Order: sequence, then C-alpha cells, then structure tokens
Amino acid sequence: MIGANAFSVRKLLGLLLYLLFVLLPIYWLVMMSFKTNEEILGQLTLWPAQFTFDNYVTIFTDPSWYMGYVNSMIYVVMNTLITLVVALPAAYAFSRYKFVGDKHLFFWLLSNRMAPPAVFLLPFFQLYSSVGLFDTHLAVALAHCLFSIPLAVWILEGFMSGVPKEIDETAYIDGYSFGHFFVKVFVPMIRSGIGVTAFFSFMFSWVELLLARTLTSVDAKPISAIMTRTVGAAGIDWGLLAAAGVLTIIPGILVIWFVRNHVAKGFALGRV
Repeated sequence: MIGANAFSVRKLLGLLLYLLFVLLPIYWLVMMSFKTNEEILGQLTLWPAQFTFDNYVTIFTDPSWYMGYVNSMIYVVMNTLITLVVALPAAYAFSRYKFVGDKHLFFWLLSNRMAPPAVFLLPFFQLYSSVGLFDTHLAVALAHCLFSIPLAVWILEGFMSGVPKEIDETAYIDGYSFGHFFVKVFVPMIRSGIGVTAFFSFMFSWVELLLARTLTSVDAKPISAIMTRTVGAAGIDWGLLAAAGVLTIIPGILVIWFVRNHVAKGFALGRV
C-alpha cells in the first residue's frame, strides 16, 4: 500500500514537472506580450509591472500586420481542402485496388514527404514566376500540397483498409453509383481519419516558413514573414513579437479543440 502511494506521488510529481516544462514557455510568451520593451529588457519579472495592450492594438490596427494572419489563413485552408480532395480518391485506390508497382508507388509517394522544403524552393520560385503565380495564396497552397498530400494518402489509406470491402460490394448491389457511395456512405465511415488528416495538413501549412516566405512578397505575405519586421535600427521589438506569437498559437489551439475527438480516435485506430 505504501509502495503504491509512493508510486502515485512520483507519478504526480513527474506530471507536474512535465506540465511546467511545456507550459512555462507559453506563459512567458503571453506575459511578454503585455509588457513594454523597456520592462522586458530592463528587469526579469514573472508578472507585468504595468499591463499594456499596445502590442495587440498595433497588430489589429496596422493592415500590414493583421493581413498577414488573413493571408496565412487563406492559403492554409486552401492547402487543407486541396489535400483532402486529392488524397481521398488516391488513398481509396491504394486501399481497394492492386496494380503493378502499387507498393513501390506508395513508398515513392511517401518518400516525397521526407525531402526538406529547401530542395524544392528554387524550382517552385522559377516555375511560379514564369506562370504568374508568384505572390499568390494558390502558389503557397500548391507548394505545401507537395508535402501534405503524401502524408494524407498514407494516413487515409490506413483508415480505408480497415473498412471491409463487403461494404463497397453491398452498396453497388443496392444500386449506388460510385460517387454517391463514396460521399454518402464511405466518407462518413472514415471521418476520424479525415479529421486527423485535416489536422496534420493544417498544422504543417500553418507553421511552415521557408516556402511561404520565399514564394510571397506583398499581396500574399504570411504572418511568419511579417514578424521579421520587428527587427529594426532600434533593435527587436520583443513585446510586439510576443503578441504576434500568441496570436499565431491561437489558430492551432482552435483546430485541436474542434478535431480533438477525431485525432484521439485516429491515433488509436489509424496509421498515425
């Protein structure tokens, strides 16, 4: 009994230390966002000596700042939608049909995800500049699809393979067309997998910096590129940078909140 209590105490202490390790940087970032630059550079405080909302006011009143969030959200949503539209039928083909070289093609598709974005940076830049897609939301979304679609196909194929093929055959016998069966019957059965896929696609596109910054200049510039404006002749505006960082974390938290049930089921049942 005593040994079990001691184990519980050690487990609780370990959990508290882990939460402290994870949450301390976030807490520090939030507190910095409510401080002035002078306080941040002048003294070490766990709580702002004088709360200020000037950093957030600057972001929400300066179009060059808040449009960065709008631009980022536009191409992230575009990437997620394109990824799902392309990956769903591709994953269905891999899970239901056997053809020559299917396993090699599946591995090659996934191997594209292993390459760093910097490898494709110059080809994307030259291609988009030639066809007039440079500095557009579509350019960034398509570039991110090169990495998100292979992962989406890999995840969805695991979910689809877990659905018995007899369901497909029964639907065809009942007179369902493929499109009607796929949208009305099959897709709802793998909604957990779709939630997991959407989560990973969204998060990759939201945090990716290199491609988003290089393939845009003015009209579609993301928040990750605008945050570098905090570096000036007077130094780094730490408070403004911290406020921008806090606002950058919020979309990810919201996505996790809305798909949390699907993500939990996906990690338990799918290929994640």
